[in-house]
Parts: sequence; C-alpha cells; structure tokens
Amino acid sequence: MEQWDETSLAQFDGRNGKPIYIAFRGRVYDVTASKLWQEGLHMKRHQAGRDLTDSFTAAPHGEDVFSRYPQVGLYRSPDELVLPAWLAGLLDRYPILRRHPHPIAVHFPLVFLLSVFVFDLLHIVTGRPSFYDTSLFCLYSGLLMLPPAMITGFYTWWINYQAQAMNTVARKIQLASLLLVLSTVILFWRSLGTDLLCPFRLESLFYLTLVLALWPLVITIGFLGGSLVFPYGKTKKDKID
Repeated sequence: MEQWDETSLAQFDGRNGKPIYIAFRGRVYDVTASKLWQEGLHMKRHQAGRDLTDSFTAAPHGEDVFSRYPQVGLYRSPDELVLPAWLAGLLDRYPILRRHPHPIAVHFPLVFLLSVFVFDLLHIVTGRPSFYDTSLFCLYSGLLMLPPAMITGFYTWWINYQAQAMNTVARKIQLASLLLVLSTVILFWRSLGTDLLCPFRLESLFYLTLVLALWPLVITIGFLGGSLVFPYGKTKKDKID
C-alpha cells in the first residue's frame, strides 16, 4: 500500500476542494464522503491531513467507525523507528513476524521450567528414577529455549515499541536475567550426577527451594508479558485509547 508521512498527508486537508485524509494508528483513511468532515474540519476541533491517533481519546465513538471509510495507505509517524529496507520489506510481506515470534518462543522455556518441580515431586512420591531424569531434560530444554525467548523479546520491543524505556519491559529483562542465572546454577548442580532427592535430606530441601523459586519468576514474567498484550484494570474505551 502507498506510504504516507507527515508532509504528504498534510496535502489532503480538505481545503479548497482537496480530498480529506486522516491518519489513525498507522493507517490513512479517506473520509471525504463524511458529512462530519466538511472543509476538512471535524466537530470544529480536528483538522484533516494529520495523524489523529492521540486525539481519539476524546472521541465519543469506537475505533470501528473507521471501517466505514476506505484505507488509502499506511502512515509513518516522524517518531517511528526507521527499519532497514530488507527488514521492512520482510515485515510487509509477512506481518506475522512483527509481533508473533516472541509470544511463540516464550511458551517453551516457561512450560519446561515449570515442569522441573513437578517431575521432581513425582520422583519423591513414587521413587521412580525416570521422573528425576525427566526433570533434568525439562531443565535442559527450558534453559536452551530461554535465550531465543529473550532475543525475540528484545526484537519485539525494538520493532513495536522503538526500544523506548518501559517499566514493564525493564522488569521483564531483570526477571528473565535472574531466571537464566538461577536455571544455570540448578543445572550445574544437577550435572554433578548425584540424586539430590532420594534419600531425602537437608540438601534435598535446599535444591527443591531453588527449583520452586523458578515458579514465581516464570509466572511473573508471563504476567508482565500478558499485561502488554492484554492491559488489565482498564475499561474497553481505555484499551482502545
């Protein structure tokens, strides 16, 4: 689709019979047919030929109003990150690569690391060595998948948020780093080869404490990531804004 910027969009402000275009959330719409945009002015407040994303908070209607008008292109804000040409072309061709890599990758280390304690507990209850071995495999898998999840997280932050300072992202980075260190320590201890759970002893209790500490880290990281995609504690209008 045609690419628009601040300068080109300003030429379609509805004055002197010009078409009336506005930008919203990175898309440019032709609202010339709307009776509410006579001469390019809407409700005596909003001038056409501009990006009205920030002004939408005061609108009495929802985002669905834009479905009534044709989209004529994509809008790039002056503050928007300028991507390398090859990457921009790739994202235009495969939009799924813009947001999906991290949500896909992050599920693997989360579920594997949560499973370590579950299989250790089954080993204690049943005494079957296979459960203890499975917990080790989960630990290996979770640790191997953690770096790709972190890398795709940085990628998503860069592509979609221009790597801007965000408290939620900062906390995710801190907790993910701690998770990486803790998982490495546990794996190193396990690699020594002795059964840390049978017979159960003081050393076993310390080991289980470390393994169980993975749970609040994993859950909190998942919660913070989910809060970026699905904001909580807000009304429907707040989410649209």
